Amino acid sequence: MPELPDITVYLEALEPRVLHQTLLTAEVRGPFLLRSERSPAECEGHSVTALRRIGKRIALGFDHDLWLVFHLMIAGRLHWSAKAKKADGRRTLAAFIFDSGCLTLTEAGSQKRASLHVVSTAELEDLDPGGIDVLSSTLEDFTRVLTASNHTLKRSLTDPRLFSGIGNAYSDEILHRARLRSEEHTSELQLH
Repeated sequence: MPELPDITVYLEALEPRVLHQTLLTAEVRGPFLLRSERSPAECEGHSVTALRRIGKRIALGFDHDLWLVFHLMIAGRLHWSAKAKKADGRRTLAAFIFDSGCLTLTEAGSQKRASLHVVSTAELEDLDPGGIDVLSSTLEDFTRVLTASNHTLKRSLTDPRLFSGIGNAYSDEILHRARLRSEEHTSELQLH
């Protein structure tokens, strides 16, 4: 599952390709991909004005107060092509043709878990689990959130309501680097 660093790389790659570009067509063929009542077609003819990370989600903001919000889950991937592509509904679940190229969403495997929401700016907050941004938080804020309740370190680090964007893989990396056991409880930490 893409986590904070992966999502950051996606956003950095998308910025020069879609920011200030107009979405010409949006084609969604994955029957379970779209998780909102609004259609991505409502963004056709509008340009991308913002890119944002919301936890483990990638959000593209358009000039008419709508956002396309992608959650890639375990096997979802975004791909860029200079040529237009078609969504087939099997592996390629969606295709978004911009005046600068084509963004496709693919998902390997049989369990399709990736999601797409089309929401207004006001509704965007509803998709945010609320965890603190670990890259901009202070040590004091990080410590306060980590020790607010007694759970295993692994559970606390991967809880999106506590920490934004950290999942299984990066929690393991963090714990390895800090030389801590994943099953250790937050109340057992010796904080200085």
